[in-house]
Amino acid sequence: MPYFSANDGARIYYSDEGNGIPLLCLSGLTRNGNDFNYLAPHLPPLRLIRMDYRGRGKSDWTGAQSYTILQEGADALTLLDHLGLESAAILGTSRGGLIGMYLCAVAPERVRGLILNDVGPVIDLLGLERIADYIGQRPEARTHAAAAVALEHVMVGFDAPPSRWMQEAKTHFIQTDQGLDINYDPALRTAFLEVMNAPEVDLWPMFEACKGRPLALMRGANSNLLTQATADEMAERAPDMIYEEVPDRGHVPFLDEPEALRAIHRFLGLLI
Repeated sequence: MPYFSANDGARIYYSDEGNGIPLLCLSGLTRNGNDFNYLAPHLPPLRLIRMDYRGRGKSDWTGAQSYTILQEGADALTLLDHLGLESAAILGTSRGGLIGMYLCAVAPERVRGLILNDVGPVIDLLGLERIADYIGQRPEARTHAAAAVALEHVMVGFDAPPSRWMQEAKTHFIQTDQGLDINYDPALRTAFLEVMNAPEVDLWPMFEACKGRPLALMRGANSNLLTQATADEMAERAPDMIYEEVPDRGHVPFLDEPEALRAIHRFLGLLI
């Protein structure tokens, strides 16, 4: 399995497939590189790079104090160095989009362009409270089938077939003799709550740093994390930004929807 060593010695898992324009995919808060399994078959030939953040997926668990956007951003840069890449385009889902904006601000020469999947510089409190309800806790469901049914009812704002929720359950929950378990460090809850309860930080300067390079945004039409007002302001501040709203989706779009694929393909066309 491919791993690289972070600046503190942590072993971080990644995958690197294909050739062409490098696209670094950064997943959601509790997720891992499998977040992009739905998208991968729809991409044109390119170099698809995915990273499991520390504490998630196959990467080392390094403790709550290290589960920060700053550290995860540093890990992403270390991965680019490990692969010998001067720069890459970034596709960031939720947390990954925040990391992408951060990298545009602190290492602009490393980011060829940025796609934001249902995230922006203002995070709605309703979305944060929804995450706080489940992060770091084992699901009550004891089987993947039961978890799929639960997801279909809990994921408000989505219109997706049962088969998709079964895929989600199998991707993000591990079957054990004691029932299902999460596939990330439970200490991520401590890190999340610490940030959630801290004074609010103005992230608009990070978004401003994204301008001047290819930029795209997908928003789930029913998102409880990225409001329509924030998306509208992003579009106003960055008139050249590719923007698509994905119907029948909350937080976050799966990325194989026609609207999401249209935005991603247009974005990639700007990199050629």
